[in-house]
Amino acid sequence: MTAELIVNVTSSETRVALLENGMLAELHIERESDKGIAGNIYKGRVQRVLPGMQAAFVEIGLARSAFLYVDDVYTDNKEFESMFTVFKDEQEEIEVGDSPAVRKHAAAPPIEDMLSDGREIMVQVIKEPLGTKGARISSYISLPGRYLVYLPTVDQISISRRITDENERSRLKEIVQRIKPAGSGFIIRTASEDATEEELASDMDFLIKLWANIQARMKTAPTPTMLHEDLSIALRAIRDLYSKNVKKLVVDCPETYASIIRFIETFMPQLKYSVELYEGFKPIFDNYGFEVEISRALGRNIWLKSGGYIVIEETEALVAIDVNTGRYVGKGNQNDTIVKTNLEAVKEIAYQIRLRNLGGIIIIDFIDMERKEDREAVVNALQEALKKDRAKTNVANISELGLVQMTRKRVRENLSGHLCDPCPYCEGRGRIRGIPAIAYEILRVISKEVRTLLIQTITATVHPDIAAFLYDEERSAIEELEKKQKKKIIIKADPAYHHEKYTLQSI
Repeated sequence: MTAELIVNVTSSETRVALLENGMLAELHIERESDKGIAGNIYKGRVQRVLPGMQAAFVEIGLARSAFLYVDDVYTDNKEFESMFTVFKDEQEEIEVGDSPAVRKHAAAPPIEDMLSDGREIMVQVIKEPLGTKGARISSYISLPGRYLVYLPTVDQISISRRITDENERSRLKEIVQRIKPAGSGFIIRTASEDATEEELASDMDFLIKLWANIQARMKTAPTPTMLHEDLSIALRAIRDLYSKNVKKLVVDCPETYASIIRFIETFMPQLKYSVELYEGFKPIFDNYGFEVEISRALGRNIWLKSGGYIVIEETEALVAIDVNTGRYVGKGNQNDTIVKTNLEAVKEIAYQIRLRNLGGIIIIDFIDMERKEDREAVVNALQEALKKDRAKTNVANISELGLVQMTRKRVRENLSGHLCDPCPYCEGRGRIRGIPAIAYEILRVISKEVRTLLIQTITATVHPDIAAFLYDEERSAIEELEKKQKKKIIIKADPAYHHEKYTLQSI
């Protein structure tokens, strides 16, 4: 698999696209007005400890207080620390906060025994604020470098499961174990495969000095304050996405190109000649065809090459994906048509989940299959397709109803949440009330109002579509009401009105 990184920079936002085998695989966006905060380290103050939830709210200087769960509270109690099991489930790229502290353990001390209101603590954001939820934080700090992730509060060494060669795993572990400071821990990242001892030592030295600077700031900085800000999105892309499969990085901004070159010369000089400055007349994302793929990734229906299609619905609680045969009728029997559609849908679903950055609970409704071996083949194909995804996923077996339940780790806002706002008309419901329903409600309210003796005339101001319906379809009902109540009813159209909005004025 060959890959490229494409970086588009404007004055207002930076977009980074990961291109795999000629297809847009991941899209990362950072706006100057709304920079991501995952990975940032803060000096915060505990606002409120909630024993009933075993959590605490911490003020770190954001609009909403951050949420600290009991499992994410660091303690230097050695007996408590020894309860952690060996860290085995590394991802290809270790994300911020993926330390042993995040795992469940049997006898965590109550949070009220570890924290109190008003206490100052150092915390790191492990999940961006999502919707109405504040950021999730941890007091277990992790500092990612190019080859290593430094865990200053955890004494152990872990290695990415993506490094499969046992000799290489042993070599890397031996080097890190020998040169690391006592009492600290490291995660050996996928990018460290074939790295020299000098490269690992340089990365380790940088992270250790960075941690010392953060600790020094913690002692003198006011509360709340940011102690450390993660790299810009362009430099994070090099640190986190630049693997041995990435053959080229193309950027369209001279200033960002210069900063990338400086970063690479410091940490990975061997990659200097793989960075290119794009100077084409056509916008860089248009040149690669990304804008079309981004628009497609914001749509509800995704058509498959065979004529089938999938429907993706994002809700507050979960993501629902439905598979349909659509126009595809197949050339064999019905069962073969269904299986082929499901297998084709699997690849597109895995692709869309990763590109849209869908997370949390995901329910996939495949077309019902009669044979058990067909259902197993579809689940196996889904698991295989998800292996390219850096985010951690868990897939359950397909049910008799053709449903697959899966989860995907969510750290940042998904694509639609980042690029779209709730509809001001339907307020996120996805539908608005029909014209007849609104018109009949208006008639009911008018009928109630005109019974007042003092009213002689009542004017209803409505959207033009509602006014047209009342005049065309319900003119007789209005005339009958006027005659019965001996009142005058005026319907006034205002194009500035929402379909569901109306006002009544009485004289």
